[in-house]
Amino acid sequence: MRILLLTHTFNSLTQRLFAELRADGHLVSVEFDIADSVTEEAVALFAPDVIVAPFLKRAVPESVWRRHLTLIVHPGVVGDRGPSALDWAIMNDESEWSVTVLQAEAEMDAGPVWATREFPMREATKASLYRNEVTAGALAAVREALGHVDDWRRGAWQPVPPAQWPNARGEWRALMRQADRRIDWAQDDTRTVLRKIRAADGFPGVADALFGGPCHLFDTRAGHGQGRPGEVIGRCGGALLRATVDGAVWIGHVKRGGSDDPYKLPAALAFADEAADVPEVEGVDEIDYRERDDGQVGYLSFDFYNGAMGPEQCRRLEAAIRQAGERPTRVLVLEGGRDFWSNGIHLNLIEAAGSAADVSWDNIQAMDDVCLAILQMTDKLTVATLRGNAGAGGCFLALAADAVWAREGVVLNPHYKNMGNLFGSEYWTYLLPKRVGAARARGIMEDRLPLRAQDAVSQGLIDACFGNDLSTFEREVSKRATAMASDPGYAEHLNDKKAARERDEAIKPLTAYRQEELQHMHRNFFGFDPSYHVARYHFVAKTPQSWTPRHLAIHREIGWQTPDTAETC
Repeated sequence: MRILLLTHTFNSLTQRLFAELRADGHLVSVEFDIADSVTEEAVALFAPDVIVAPFLKRAVPESVWRRHLTLIVHPGVVGDRGPSALDWAIMNDESEWSVTVLQAEAEMDAGPVWATREFPMREATKASLYRNEVTAGALAAVREALGHVDDWRRGAWQPVPPAQWPNARGEWRALMRQADRRIDWAQDDTRTVLRKIRAADGFPGVADALFGGPCHLFDTRAGHGQGRPGEVIGRCGGALLRATVDGAVWIGHVKRGGSDDPYKLPAALAFADEAADVPEVEGVDEIDYRERDDGQVGYLSFDFYNGAMGPEQCRRLEAAIRQAGERPTRVLVLEGGRDFWSNGIHLNLIEAAGSAADVSWDNIQAMDDVCLAILQMTDKLTVATLRGNAGAGGCFLALAADAVWAREGVVLNPHYKNMGNLFGSEYWTYLLPKRVGAARARGIMEDRLPLRAQDAVSQGLIDACFGNDLSTFEREVSKRATAMASDPGYAEHLNDKKAARERDEAIKPLTAYRQEELQHMHRNFFGFDPSYHVARYHFVAKTPQSWTPRHLAIHREIGWQTPDTAETC
């Protein structure tokens, strides 16, 4: 089937659908929803059998949906309408929610239902729910909807109007505004504050103030402490502890100033001068180490917000890895974060810096040091376990481990070029060809396409993919890591690892790979071509797309021909 993905941006849900539908054997092309005329042109060029819209911020033009079957992915229950579905679900403390695939009609989100999937709500941020439960439900519902297309064309099946759907409980909900999200620090308890910020996490944040300065709040978790409600009573790392009427909450990230401020930064950094006088207290660290199985297996998690790793975070992680290496364990499991393994250097911190080039250079050197700490750990076996997605340098950080296991549903973006033609470092010129060969390594870096974990296994990029949900994955990781530590052949495996590292070092030292990569990166950061700096600014500022990259919009490639046999629905 020829499927056009019409989307506002190539976000996590769109990437998952793109990769999975291609794996299902469909011909998939992408068009960013920029203007009606652009959408009409894309449809004319591609002549899709079906248009799937996973993430839109405006209505599909009538000239398109009247002539072509257009399926909208809506993160709400049947009958739910409006642009803030998931926000309201969190704010209203729903215990269950759904993602629904419906047909585009004149009224937004009001068309007949093709498929829906229900899921239990976690106490989590909107962004986390969207990346996990909504994305998994959307994929299942889209697949079901596509399975109805042929029967629908023959008149043997019809979608169901929302009003006729059994037990439909959705309703029209207006765009959630800051007045709906406002925190009343004198009245709201901890759970209410958490719910309000979680419903706004990712975008747009909750408009508030810290130290008398306006800001938007993101990234919160429950804390412990007492103080005047709304008062900042402690700091730990980049987070600030703020008192509520019945306890406290940690505020991890903020945007200072008005809603147009592009920089989402650690709260204690954004308010560095004001936070300097706030006492340091014990909090929940981004980095956590624990041991299981009678001390045979160590687990190191590093749950950095959005998977971004700034210079200071990298240095703390490097120190944690080296400390874990000194423990008398046999296997070290590197867990990354719940939603992201790692996405590489911290572009928001870099963009907000006085000298973006200097901080970029510092950040990539620190990332390289983290990779080196893993590569130099030759007295135990290491495993990278990808619980969430990984991108750019984060992918190659995982490859520094001896084995790489990923949860089903994880999407990898093992390339750098989308960020202004960055060359990349993290020893990728050593690690990637070592796993997949030189030719395939070039293809992966040039394609710039998202990879399903299953496809990464088939290409040799990672070693295993299992577990259709996080708890299943983590249980299986524990079993496999324990088996690895107790394997009778453990000593032989460790000797083989040491010997391979010594052989590779004799052929070409790691320092040589690093120096060569950093020569390219130095030109990216300090050279005459500003592409990286321009791309980084647009990424941080979330500038609306002005065109669709040609590696996604195959219908716009030179030589593309629309088949004469293409049909419209």
